[in-house]
Amino acid sequence: MREPLSTYRLQISSSFTLDAAAELIDYLADLGADWVYLSPILEAEPGSNHGYDVTDHSKIDPERGGLDGLERLAKAAHSRGIGVLVDIVPNHVGVATPPLSVWWWDLLTHGRDSRYAEAFDVDWEFGHGKVRLPVLGDDSLDALELATGPDGTKELHYYDNRFPVAPGTAADGADAITVHSRQHYELMNWRRADSELNYRRFFAVTTLAGVKVEVPWVFQESHAEIRRWFDDGLADGLRVDHPDGLADPEDYLEHLAEITGGAYVLVEKILEGGERLPGTWKTAGTTGYDALGDIDRVLVDASGEEFLNVALVLGDDESAHHNWSALIHDTKRAIADGILHSEVLRIQRDLDREDALKDSTWRGSPAIADAIAELLTCFPVYRSYLPSGVEKLHEAHRDALGARPDLAAELEAVAAALSHPSNAAAIRFQQTSGMVMAKGVEDTAFYRWNRLVSLNEVGGEPAEFAIEPAEFHARQWQRMASFPRTMTTISTHDTKRGEDVRARIDVLSEAPHTWLETLAGLRESAPIGDETFDSLLWQTAIGAWPIERERLHAYAEKASREAGASTTWNAPDEEFEKALHAAVDAAYDDPRARELVDTLAARIRPAGWSNSLAAKLLQLTMVGVPDVYQGTELWDNSLVDPDNRRPIDFDERRRLLEILDTGELPTVDETGAAKLLVTSRALRLRHEHPEFFTGYAPVEAHGDAASHVIAFDRGGAITIATRLPWSLAQADGWGSTQITIERDSVDVLTGRQVDAGPVSLSELLADLPVALLAAVREDLSE
Repeated sequence: MREPLSTYRLQISSSFTLDAAAELIDYLADLGADWVYLSPILEAEPGSNHGYDVTDHSKIDPERGGLDGLERLAKAAHSRGIGVLVDIVPNHVGVATPPLSVWWWDLLTHGRDSRYAEAFDVDWEFGHGKVRLPVLGDDSLDALELATGPDGTKELHYYDNRFPVAPGTAADGADAITVHSRQHYELMNWRRADSELNYRRFFAVTTLAGVKVEVPWVFQESHAEIRRWFDDGLADGLRVDHPDGLADPEDYLEHLAEITGGAYVLVEKILEGGERLPGTWKTAGTTGYDALGDIDRVLVDASGEEFLNVALVLGDDESAHHNWSALIHDTKRAIADGILHSEVLRIQRDLDREDALKDSTWRGSPAIADAIAELLTCFPVYRSYLPSGVEKLHEAHRDALGARPDLAAELEAVAAALSHPSNAAAIRFQQTSGMVMAKGVEDTAFYRWNRLVSLNEVGGEPAEFAIEPAEFHARQWQRMASFPRTMTTISTHDTKRGEDVRARIDVLSEAPHTWLETLAGLRESAPIGDETFDSLLWQTAIGAWPIERERLHAYAEKASREAGASTTWNAPDEEFEKALHAAVDAAYDDPRARELVDTLAARIRPAGWSNSLAAKLLQLTMVGVPDVYQGTELWDNSLVDPDNRRPIDFDERRRLLEILDTGELPTVDETGAAKLLVTSRALRLRHEHPEFFTGYAPVEAHGDAASHVIAFDRGGAITIATRLPWSLAQADGWGSTQITIERDSVDVLTGRQVDAGPVSLSELLADLPVALLAAVREDLSE
């Protein structure tokens, strides 16, 4: 099996096609990338800039370049020795535009008699034989029209939405509402989706309908095109989106290995705390969020925690952890009782149908739904994989009993039923727990817990404030022992803030008093009326500064609605949002607010740049296969999607790389050339000397500033990076601090020769805050 040494992620869309990606291959090869990593390329909703709303699994999206485009890209990549990794979406299909989704259109046309009825996870009994579609506004069916479709058949139209009419149900003279009543679907008000939806979906997105890929023919037909990529040599590996939504991820990966010939496969799996990926899965590992969290935290100053806790009225560290647990309990429970209550009720119906509770008096009982919601709320990880992970259900049961002793009998009965993998309810609970976690924690609590928002990142635990180098090293050893070919990343299309924004915000942990003084001034100059959210807003603004006004407005609105405290998506608070946008404008127009933002951003910028270079080098050289998200080889101040999918100026990156290759050493400044140097030299070293990256050993520093360095030896390549640069500068730098290396080396970043023995960090890091030492060839031959 061919495995990548590194990858470079590209977002493929109608504005950046497979042919555009093919034109980048030479640049990626020059950069040192080993594989190109593509976002989903199967046919998706028109204009989709992400591709996760696949409408047709049988063909490559014409908007993205089609089959011919993939063939040209694969030929270009393979001619340069570059592999091709493709993101696939097995859990769901896009149904926002029903006529474009062949399977969904047939389902709506023929209902239970549709060939594709088995492909979708529909509770027909609950819907009285119909699929419930939450598309109506408050005008109900008043705007519904009976019309003729492009192929001459009758259709129902609701504004821009088109729906099929079943054969024989539109007699001459029938009105639209009467015809609607005869269909295999029911158009209902969008608000009813929270509790009355009867098909499985992706999280709370009703326009992404879950498919039952565990059914053999569904797998075969939805993966026939993917299989052909490997049969024809067009793809070398896959990234599997959201495996936690599948009924049986392990079984799915077994079948995937069969059709790909055991190709390199990664899963988009978020691990919580000390959770480990199941060792029996046929995968090289995850997409790297766990690595991202470790890198963020080793660059954070633990001493800043107590000050920021006080600022947010969190008390001591123990109280802060308790408050985080309390917060996510409340946000997860709100999700289970709110936008995902349909899923809770579906689990209850499955329990009733299987008579799994052995007590007929509990059938349809609100107390059982309450118990299910509480178990989902208390579930400590994304999901279990029964029988593996049943201890997590037991843990959730214990915590739920503590929170709701009044439900003791119901909780015991439900937990017992959900522990048996043969129960449909148990399978569905496992598919649902991750939804509740993602929506309640990542998409809500992450926008409310704002002591240091660089830690509020996908796959991270915001209650874990910082780790010391020793813990970072321990986690590397664990990664090497379990999944050494797992991916590592520090930016993705799903990160809440780009890597360089987080790197700057990390500096605030070293200067909490300075940050809090600035925050107080901004609250006075530009109040928004929410002293939890304004901390998030101003940390993010300062971390991304300078940022275009419209981008900060868009971010502020999205983030505040995700937080759901002062405003929401479904019921925006106009007065709050007016104050919020006025505060954003103040950062540009009000002299005092602008001065506060400008001043702090300028003060932390050099330390932020240092953190960025450290994070990049750590990620590119640590255990695993590093991915570079598009464009992040230069400074990148991207925020949450869709901001992080903006077009990339690759011409500028080519130009700067050519300059660097003349031997010119860049300064750490606004151009970002220093980051490009770190990225290209690390990728090239991995590509040219993979044998340098086969081990892992910490490299200790000695001296007054030893705590400011993190270093490790990969077996030929030694990474040395500065941490906590703000306080290092306050302490007058490295002084006599040294590390000891065991072999003659060369710093591939500067070309400096380094002899074996004690090495002065003040000399080694005189030009850049990082170094990458490669063993010289003569030394290797001994």
